[in-house]
Amino acid sequence: MSIAGYYGNYGGSFIPEILYPAFNELNHDFDKIKKDPVFWHEYCEMLAGFSGRPTPLTYANRLTDHFGKAKIYIKREDLNHSGAHKINNALGQGLLAKRMNKTRVIAETGAGQHGVATAIVAAKLGLQATIYMGREDMERQYANVFWMKRLGAEIVPVDYGSCTLKDAINAALRDWVSSFETTHYLLGTASGAHPFPEMVAFFQSIIGIEAKEQILRLEGRLPSHVYACVGGGSNALGIFQSFLPNREVELVGVEAGGKGQASGQHATRLAYGEGKPGIAQGYKTYFLQDNDGQMCDTYSIAAGLDYTGISPIFADLFEKGRVRFEAATDDEVIEALQLVMNQEGIIPALESTHAFAGAFKDIVNTSASDIYIINMSGRGDKDIFNIAEGLKDGEWKKFIGRKYKQYE
Repeated sequence: MSIAGYYGNYGGSFIPEILYPAFNELNHDFDKIKKDPVFWHEYCEMLAGFSGRPTPLTYANRLTDHFGKAKIYIKREDLNHSGAHKINNALGQGLLAKRMNKTRVIAETGAGQHGVATAIVAAKLGLQATIYMGREDMERQYANVFWMKRLGAEIVPVDYGSCTLKDAINAALRDWVSSFETTHYLLGTASGAHPFPEMVAFFQSIIGIEAKEQILRLEGRLPSHVYACVGGGSNALGIFQSFLPNREVELVGVEAGGKGQASGQHATRLAYGEGKPGIAQGYKTYFLQDNDGQMCDTYSIAAGLDYTGISPIFADLFEKGRVRFEAATDDEVIEALQLVMNQEGIIPALESTHAFAGAFKDIVNTSASDIYIINMSGRGDKDIFNIAEGLKDGEWKKFIGRKYKQYE
């Protein structure tokens, strides 16, 4: 018999007593709307009219010809309003917050895309928004910080710990403790205490629903492989869910290999075998932690992938062997990014490029009868500073120098 909020041995709700009322209310209202076809219709109508869904499944003919192996399709979540899959979940939870008569939302963000999506939804629905972001991530993703502020959100820098995503989550939880009567915590990834993993996966499931319909229409059959990058897990769960019952479809999650396993500078919980089961931030899953159970600092060229934990849903799917996990290093990601840009005229986010890098490493073992779907969870314009640095672009460096001198 399954227990609500658990996926095998993982998940749960390990929360302070003061948050029981908030979680009880959230569980009650989410349980109502997930069974309500009127709510789902309203949600899909807003996705279509405001965000631009369905997003296309693009045949990557030049990449396919380049490798001469599997046929490659790209699920284009970059074409959502705000440039990433994050708007799917933000809209769903925003509508839920309105149903719950909340007037304010709070959120954490790493790469900034969830923060931007939250700020957009708050503006659209007439909600106040406060967004917590690690200082390190603010420096790496200042363009997104700029837009969040312009959209009317309050941005709160987090200056402790590693100053990245896990610390932003801790700060948002502390806010919620004292404000839950008027505030909904719009968590961006499929992690945290129940019902957040289920809720985020529910709202992101639209990705896989569309992708499955699209590939059957285009090819008349299912893909052989589906790839997605995995930080907390929202975009990967979004596309994988529809294919979970189809055992012939291999599902591959690609984690942030950073500077490589030996360097210790990465965010790979499962592919490198370094994650250990533990309880933190309200749930049980695999975390990168030391022998004393303290969370380790993480690193990735992609700000959205440097989370120390992983969705409990993926912890379970990993142990059951249903999802294979691989890692892509920063160097492999930069190489893959250059190839995608030059071959397809598409600029994926650094997070999404991990999925491309993982797929490209595997493709040598495929044939023309195989079909790949790669989930492009976001676009790369937010990453221009990091990409220029990764490509060692001297002209960009000179440009930044000139602009700096203009403001001196």
